[in-house]
Amino acid sequence: MDNNEDKETKVGAPVGNTNSNKNNRIWANTIRKLAVQEDYKRIHAIAEKLYEKAQEGDLGAIKEIGDRIDGKAIATTELSGIDGKDLPISIGLDFVKPKDDSPVS
Repeated sequence: MDNNEDKETKVGAPVGNTNSNKNNRIWANTIRKLAVQEDYKRIHAIAEKLYEKAQEGDLGAIKEIGDRIDGKAIATTELSGIDGKDLPISIGLDFVKPKDDSPVS
């Protein structure tokens, strides 16, 4: 029996990015290795620069520090009715009796 006969035939496009599994993240792995070199001196130097920028008033640096310390703010969406009132949750239905059924002459 041929080995190809034992394998299932897959139909359709592959799902997800098969090139980015945890063992194949070259960029992230390289950055991690550089960050921990020399007893974390590189990552500490970067953190120092970030704090310096924040102290100078750089809003991006301030936001980054806030996001890292407090966590990113959750985006919320609030819906309201007219003038900020609650949205209606029911539908009104009125029945109207006809005025007169007599034909027009």
